[in-house]
Amino acid sequence: MKPHVLFISGREVGYIRNRVLLDALRTHFEVTVFTSDAHNTVRRTISGLARFIARRPDYDVCFAGFYGQPLAIVLSILQHKPIVLDAYVSTYDTLCEDRRRFRPRSPMGRLARWLDRRSCQAATRVITDTQAHAHYFRETFGVLESKLTAVYVGCDEALFYPRDEMPADQQHFEVFYYGSFLPLHGTEVIVQAAALLRDRPEIYFTLGGDGLRRAAVQRMIADLSLTNIGLVGWIPLEQLPKYIARASVCLGGHFSTVPKAARVISTKTFQFVAMRKPTIVADNPATRELFTPGEHVYAVPMGDPAALAEAIETLADNCLLRRRIAPGGYEVFQKRLTTRAIADQLASVIQDALCESAF
Repeated sequence: MKPHVLFISGREVGYIRNRVLLDALRTHFEVTVFTSDAHNTVRRTISGLARFIARRPDYDVCFAGFYGQPLAIVLSILQHKPIVLDAYVSTYDTLCEDRRRFRPRSPMGRLARWLDRRSCQAATRVITDTQAHAHYFRETFGVLESKLTAVYVGCDEALFYPRDEMPADQQHFEVFYYGSFLPLHGTEVIVQAAALLRDRPEIYFTLGGDGLRRAAVQRMIADLSLTNIGLVGWIPLEQLPKYIARASVCLGGHFSTVPKAARVISTKTFQFVAMRKPTIVADNPATRELFTPGEHVYAVPMGDPAALAEAIETLADNCLLRRRIAPGGYEVFQKRLTTRAIADQLASVIQDALCESAF
């Protein structure tokens, strides 16, 4: 009989990280989902816990998906089954180091740090999205190495797979990027690279998405009088493959110098390599956990517009290089990043949690 997993999360089930992990969990386990349709993380967390208290479901392991820190803490008090926590992001890192909304020693900064540390103490096992991120949790919050496992994000293979689609304009070499315009992403670096390539009119940048710094990026494009870059707004998930398929090169990032950027691999990078597209990423420890620059991806230094511009120009001028790294990245995806590969990793983590709780 398959072990029964209770999946509960602060973010919506449709959020990419939760969606992939849930699909992977269903490969090996019976899964009951306790989430809410509420419109923000706080309400979803409260609603999920209220539903748990009211129904008291039967299960073997609780999986606290993203965002799960408060859930792991409360559930460790309400029940005594093993808990697997997806520490996909650090509360402290996001609020104090990445977005800098609070000072580290402020009351909110201390609360954020406590949430990360206490939730990892409450969990039987903790997963992160990269080994570099696991190292951060060890060093910053004192999480035991034996508790931590890196489980990469992956993507929805039913949506992101290689497909043949000719560029909308075959006269252009299209460079595609999308995101939520956070400081972490380094979208300004992409705009600066586009400015350096203004004398290559056949190279055109398409930027999708919306978010915190979109207006600033738009002003930057206007101030530089750039005609080789276009903003297309938010792209629904189901339409992303169309944009990716017609691109000549995709930008995975993250290109900022924010410390977190060196510890993560962007979700879009997994989608791009799953569709067998030549992809430019930041050269950092997280990238090198999976990819060899020049074989699987093209890697550039973080925060370096000139290096990014040079990489784009090199790939535009060298179709053989594009044809080498595109299948190289796809091969890595097929070996290590499919739903089945992630499912097998999660099965090992959950079995370890069950074994530990039995003693």
